[in-house]
Amino acid sequence: MQVAIVSGLSGAGRSTAAKCLEDLGWFVVDNLPPELIATMVELGSRAQGEVTRIAVVLDVRSRAFTHDLAEVIRDLDNRGYRPRVLFLEAGDAALIRRYEANRRAHPLQGDGRLVDGLAAERALLGPLRDEADLVIDTSDLSVHQLRAEVERGFTGTGRRPTMTIVSFGYKYGLPLDSDLVIDMRFLPNPHWIPELRDHTGQERAVSDYVLSQEGAAEFLDRYVQLVDLVSAGYRREGKRYLTLAVGCTGGKHRSVAVAEEMARRLSSDALTVSVVHRDLGRE
Repeated sequence: MQVAIVSGLSGAGRSTAAKCLEDLGWFVVDNLPPELIATMVELGSRAQGEVTRIAVVLDVRSRAFTHDLAEVIRDLDNRGYRPRVLFLEAGDAALIRRYEANRRAHPLQGDGRLVDGLAAERALLGPLRDEADLVIDTSDLSVHQLRAEVERGFTGTGRRPTMTIVSFGYKYGLPLDSDLVIDMRFLPNPHWIPELRDHTGQERAVSDYVLSQEGAAEFLDRYVQLVDLVSAGYRREGKRYLTLAVGCTGGKHRSVAVAEEMARRLSSDALTVSVVHRDLGRE
């Protein structure tokens, strides 16, 4: 059982970090009272492997925050569940801009000024920050950059983008979730070859016919380079999912053969690729 505690200054990005951990497969609980954390971990340990990673998001709204949390961390450590503490912070200028943009009051502000609430929170969370395993300053980070920092902190590397290659037939309409669309109708259609008509692009005879046509190899070479360039840019911008739609008239021959070949060429340690043949078998 892995246990993480996510805390830090209000407005520093706890919600973004929590969503990122959920995407990484953590079971995330927001604002659980500190005295219930040990109970949650024990329940998770009895889930017969269904829950192996629990992250608890805590802030100063929790009662007796610092005292109870310090006791909980020591208790979990003694039980063999060494919790990893992620602490998020930001400079006052950045936090003030965020609060003003959202028109929210700081939870410790009371009837005073926003800066008073920030100062009180920094003082209250000081001991926890000193004990944190990972401290991330989000002052100059975008949401995507923060997600990348959390992913690196909890996986050792950035998360691999996932590409889904969808073959389709234009007569059935474009896939609605397509990021990129390529049209293979510039290649001869195997439908007009009697011995290939009843076969699909997943079969060797059709695949060899499609990929051996003039322009097919050159197109694939250049488009793979383009996808490598685009996916690298998506990765830098924090986009984790890419859908490439490959179309032909009916979604049976050309698009299927090219989708399979694209997947073979693009599969690598840096990119997870899967193939879906949306319209195969509809005729």
